[in-house]
Amino acid sequence: MATEKTVGAYLEITLKVNENDRAAAAAVYTKYRQPFLDTISGAVSKQLLVRGEDVQVLHGFTSTTEAEGYLVSDLFNQDVVVELKPYFQSAPEVYIYNVVG
Repeated sequence: MATEKTVGAYLEITLKVNENDRAAAAAVYTKYRQPFLDTISGAVSKQLLVRGEDVQVLHGFTSTTEAEGYLVSDLFNQDVVVELKPYFQSAPEVYIYNVVG
């Protein structure tokens, strides 16, 4: 019987991306979603949220330590950021939240 991981922290990355570039940015999200879930320690979930002014990627982790670890991982810095960088209108906003309760 598999044990379901509980989300203890969220990593939220908000990206300003032109509407014309959103499909390409979403393709990067799709490309790296499963490798993120399969290889990053403590990874529980990953969702793409889209609204008029920006897009957000919400990553679920078992702890804040693992969320912080992802930000220094090769997958994040050498793959995801490199492929998304051409679409950035400004520097991404990065927040880590603890789940309480």
